[in-house]
Amino acid sequence: MFQESEYRENLSLMLSEVLHDIGVNERIVMRRRRHSILRETMNNITFRLTDNNRTKYYLGSQSEGTTTIGLHSDIDILICIHDFNIMQDWSEWEHGKFNFLMIQDENTTPGYCFLQLLRDDVPLPHTVIPDEHHITDRSGRILLKNTVINDLIRGTVGHGPSLYDQGQPGFSDTDYVFALPCKTWLQSALGWLNRQGIGRWPTQKMRRYAANTWCFVVPTGSKVSEYPELEWRISTSLAERCLMLDLNVTQIRCYVLLKMILKYVLYPRGIINISSFMCKTVLLHCIENTELCIWKENNLFTCLTHCLLELHSCVQNCHCSHFIIRENNLMAGQFTAFSVAAGISLYLH
Repeated sequence: MFQESEYRENLSLMLSEVLHDIGVNERIVMRRRRHSILRETMNNITFRLTDNNRTKYYLGSQSEGTTTIGLHSDIDILICIHDFNIMQDWSEWEHGKFNFLMIQDENTTPGYCFLQLLRDDVPLPHTVIPDEHHITDRSGRILLKNTVINDLIRGTVGHGPSLYDQGQPGFSDTDYVFALPCKTWLQSALGWLNRQGIGRWPTQKMRRYAANTWCFVVPTGSKVSEYPELEWRISTSLAERCLMLDLNVTQIRCYVLLKMILKYVLYPRGIINISSFMCKTVLLHCIENTELCIWKENNLFTCLTHCLLELHSCVQNCHCSHFIIRENNLMAGQFTAFSVAAGISLYLH
């Protein structure tokens, strides 16, 4: 037992040293973060000076510092369109805005919603279909299609729910996601504000900050939905960015290793249906449910193994619950349980 523990500790230290040398260290992580925040600030100043009613957010690995050169991570940018007001309650209606009521019922996939069009002069449902981007459902509600975003993607290549711009040689590719703002914290995420894991992370201060960030709806439907053109995915990207910016270097290295396993072990085997977002979700759950004292350099291999086992369990059950939105957020259809579980099992053994 002692020899095994010593082996894991030595392996962890060697992994940490290698990752440090390829740029997964405090200095490079902070440099990546400062660079992204500076670009975000400059872009939004330009938007305000030109009366562009949008806000740009730099998200994902580049802004979090959770990448290295060999992963070739894209730049992920979310563009929030403020002309729309996404409501969870009628009290949030605003005069003169494009008001839409968020609908979650038995017809929507967990983690997704419909958007019902409301009038802009009085807080009442719209009764006339205004254009081809809207449709009436069986209940008589006028719903907004997520394909409305197609009017904004001319000259770009669609890449999932985002718009894809291929970078010039030596520069990263960029994914642009257009989203509509929901200014109030999600009702389905209220339980997260008071949830407390073993590691007492995130702190109450972080939860309060997250609750004051905006949520978004992104124009993409679930792959298992009966109404893929009507569903909008609910996003808590800003809250998730807050959590990722609080990780220590060992937790960041664990996430980078998970993405390396995806890119160089699972993807070459044809297992392409696990995303880095699933790895991030698993990592956050593991951090919340373990003592923070285990996340240190000489324990990196054990932390990585714990995350892989948790990912393996999620895949076997075809269920990976969202870290913040506490619903039965089934991800069935996004991966094939047998093939993915078999791939992870091969790696673990």
